[in-house]
Amino acid sequence: MYPEAVLFDLDGTLVDTAPDFIHVLNTLLEKYQRPPLPEQIIRNTVSNGAGALVTLGFDVCDKEPVFAEYRTGLLELYSHHLGDNSQLFPGMDTLLKKLESRQIPWGIVTNKPSKFTLPLLEALSLTQRCSALVCADQVKKPKPAPEALFKACNMLEVKPEKSIYVGDHQRDIEAGQRAKMTTVAALFGYIPENENPQLWQAHHNANSATDITHCIFGKQKT
Repeated sequence: MYPEAVLFDLDGTLVDTAPDFIHVLNTLLEKYQRPPLPEQIIRNTVSNGAGALVTLGFDVCDKEPVFAEYRTGLLELYSHHLGDNSQLFPGMDTLLKKLESRQIPWGIVTNKPSKFTLPLLEALSLTQRCSALVCADQVKKPKPAPEALFKACNMLEVKPEKSIYVGDHQRDIEAGQRAKMTTVAALFGYIPENENPQLWQAHHNANSATDITHCIFGKQKT
């Protein structure tokens, strides 16, 4: 039995946005005469948002006065480089086309604000293909609360317990579990080295889009 719908987290799950964040953060660091950071360290932090990238790059916490200046600078710079080098993860377009060919709606539930999500999807030609989009600013409580997932399922007129949510962060899996959805942990995403995704207790773990395809359709039907 196929799911009624498949929902994806955005950064680190459906789309590899790390190249743009790597460029933006290191550009900002250069502006403040600070040394660049290794790409992998930045990549592993992207899913935690702009604030985490500022803390990583400048070693400041959100309670320090200069934090807001750095965060504003980072987001302003990012707004000019949305989609420059971001792209679907390998195999994702094939997976989306397979869902579409079987008339299984797919959508995106992200903690990324709408003002960055919408232009990114447009740049990647995903706007018309995505059947439901819920961003953090469209709900009262973003992930790990299940509200955004419930909203997306309502938009698609599907039952959460008969749908799948795929994400690369513990909050994604927690949100999916709280919504009674089948959860898939995207192990290829932006997971810090000291993080153990096995502890998230997702229903399935996926090392690639192919693994996600197997979770949805079964290995014998691909």
